[in-house]
Amino acid sequence: MASKLEILHRDEHLLVVSKPAGMLSTAAPREEGPNLPEALAELGLRAAPAHRLDRDVSGALICAFDTPTREALEGQFRERSLRKLYWALALMGPKKDSGEIKYPIAEERGLARVSAAGKSALTRYRVLARGLRANEVEVELVTGRYNQIRLHFAHSGWPLVGERKYARGKEDPFRYPRVALHAWKLELAHPRSGAALAFEAPLPADLLALREQALAR
Repeated sequence: MASKLEILHRDEHLLVVSKPAGMLSTAAPREEGPNLPEALAELGLRAAPAHRLDRDVSGALICAFDTPTREALEGQFRERSLRKLYWALALMGPKKDSGEIKYPIAEERGLARVSAAGKSALTRYRVLARGLRANEVEVELVTGRYNQIRLHFAHSGWPLVGERKYARGKEDPFRYPRVALHAWKLELAHPRSGAALAFEAPLPADLLALREQALAR
């Protein structure tokens, strides 16, 4: 899987890669399969991920070469000073061209659910293109709750193409093998120099083909 990693940025402190779908962000004792630290090691790189993407979600992921950099990055995530934009295909919506989703989220035994007792969560979206069966959407993840985008869209009645965990029985006409969600763009201050940085992870070939199919008229 190391050969499928694309390096978007590298300096003495920071590494940004485009993680392929099917790869774990970190090694997990209860989950088998390739993981990012092992893939980086195959390339001769020792870097620790500063955040996570779901196994089936592809896209930009930030890693640190040293502990102070990782801690500074984790601080930016906690303070929500990074801008995280995702690309997605949503079934049957949204109807509005842009908007916000604010359902509070609770995590329980590896599942997220909307609950008044949960933590506040904010997702912003903007429709980029509309198809007959799905819409192309840019999503800004303001908070970072577990499975937030997937749950927010499904609870709103517009599950993502390929969503099985939260789709609530809604039929997916594409029967896609993974969720159509990609960590598309990142904007942040360099954790050591403070310089403004922006990265974009291009859509992989499978999502480009799915996009063409979903938006065809």
